[in-house]
Amino acid sequence: QVQLKESGGGLVQPGGSLRLSCAASGYPLVYLAVGWFRQVPGKEREGVSCIGATDNKIDYVDSVAGRFTISRDNTKDTVYLQMNNLTAEDTALYYCATKAFYCGNWYLPTAFASWGQGTQVTVSS
Repeated sequence: QVQLKESGGGLVQPGGSLRLSCAASGYPLVYLAVGWFRQVPGKEREGVSCIGATDNKIDYVDSVAGRFTISRDNTKDTVYLQMNNLTAEDTALYYCATKAFYCGNWYLPTAFASWGQGTQVTVSS
């Protein structure tokens, strides 16, 4: 079973940037689609982005399209989420998750089998 570990979160001012990393172990990431989700207390977990395995198809939620970029380096078993022009509304605990091959229904947390522990992103002046 794949294990996932997120890193790269922190405190950043509005308009700033962060790059999150999701490192996988225990299973080759090349066969897995990887999604990024975020959650704030009292709200449901929200799908942010997904990148497919062999097709590298990419999806974003509308609120981050044009600001966030997902990418993967299968040689390092790592997926990245570059986040630019951050706003207070991006403050959340960010998780990565995996499912087999494709990003179908990627916005549904129940579609993903394995999850990391999360990394906190706080956007504040």
